[in-house]
Amino acid sequence: MPATITIDERFISGRVVLRRCVPADATAEYLGWLQDPAVNRYLETRWQEQTLDGICAFVAAMLASSDSVLFAITCDGRHVGNAKLGPVQGRHACADLSYFIGARDCWGQGLATEAIRALCQVGFVRLGLHRLQAGLYAGNVGSGRALEKAGFTREGVWRRQLAGPDGWEDHVFYGLLREEWVAVDPPRSAGNAALSGGGR
Repeated sequence: MPATITIDERFISGRVVLRRCVPADATAEYLGWLQDPAVNRYLETRWQEQTLDGICAFVAAMLASSDSVLFAITCDGRHVGNAKLGPVQGRHACADLSYFIGARDCWGQGLATEAIRALCQVGFVRLGLHRLQAGLYAGNVGSGRALEKAGFTREGVWRRQLAGPDGWEDHVFYGLLREEWVAVDPPRSAGNAALSGGGR
């Protein structure tokens, strides 16, 4: 299903525009995000060395994936972070989502919340899913707040399951059902949610 999303489609919420991440996005700036301890504090990428070749391979793998899609989070035309939807579980019509704002000068502007809202358009409108879900480190308070602002509910905790930057942390789970999203952010038509054309 995610493979049907083209590189020309755009998903918009507030100042944020999501588009598929492409090889040209694998820049030194992107690498710098993954190498920045402040940015990667709660990213799983922090466990391994990051290189431009590795980023290029990851972006290519996401473009070829049949069950996941990697988006560039853009604001005013600038690539400021990434968001991922998937894996999509087709039989259960649900998917995981994840995201990060790599450009530190864009922190505190609500862009993560808008990126999550745009991901909801992708999941619920474009792909017709029933449920979206996310997991995070308990210490990542800002990420939890962004999910809650986008309508997600805190659903459960796996106690001390994750090796956090300062010791063992709870793994906190959030979820949003389509009918809940409809109540807080009525879906737009696919034509409005996904703006086709214009290339990159």
